[in-house]
Amino acid sequence: MDYPRKPVQTTLPILEAIRERWSPLSFSDQPIEQEKIMTLFEAARWAPSSFNEQPWRYIYATKDDKDDRKSLESLLVEGNSWAKSAYLLLISFAVPVFARNGKENRHAMHDLGAASGFLALQLPSLRLIGHQMAGFDFARANEVLGVPPEFIPGSMMAIGYPGDSALLDSKLKDRENAARTRRPVNEFASRGRWWY
Repeated sequence: MDYPRKPVQTTLPILEAIRERWSPLSFSDQPIEQEKIMTLFEAARWAPSSFNEQPWRYIYATKDDKDDRKSLESLLVEGNSWAKSAYLLLISFAVPVFARNGKENRHAMHDLGAASGFLALQLPSLRLIGHQMAGFDFARANEVLGVPPEFIPGSMMAIGYPGDSALLDSKLKDRENAARTRRPVNEFASRGRWWY
């Protein structure tokens, strides 16, 4: 299976890993080597965080992890059932307080997002693809996975080797083939003061 590419044309040059990053929907169930899985978490490990707190936590399961995998799959909303074909599913959580003093860490979700972004940027170098999802049962995640209630769920991610997009239903195929678009920079960055 060829590695799926959907690079964007940018206004200014950016890192190739960022240009190439996208969220395919078609996954193979081919096993991922454990060293590659650990490499993804090593990438997340080196994300920046407030006071080096590293408030991110991940729970993951492969197709080989039977019951644990079923628990993760049970959290997916119906529209994300395509993710079950991926060999690896993970869910992220943030610790909302600082370990050093027990005070609120207002940046915990930001730091979790940075760690997941680093993880996602590592995928192409391993010939893997990934798709982050908000479509999961946020309210049940802690209970189903045995996570203490003070931890905040972030997102789920399907990770695997590329699959055959011809096997997707027509609606998913349309999403898979849609052009990648983003707002222009001047719609989200303003010098000096608020502009909206």
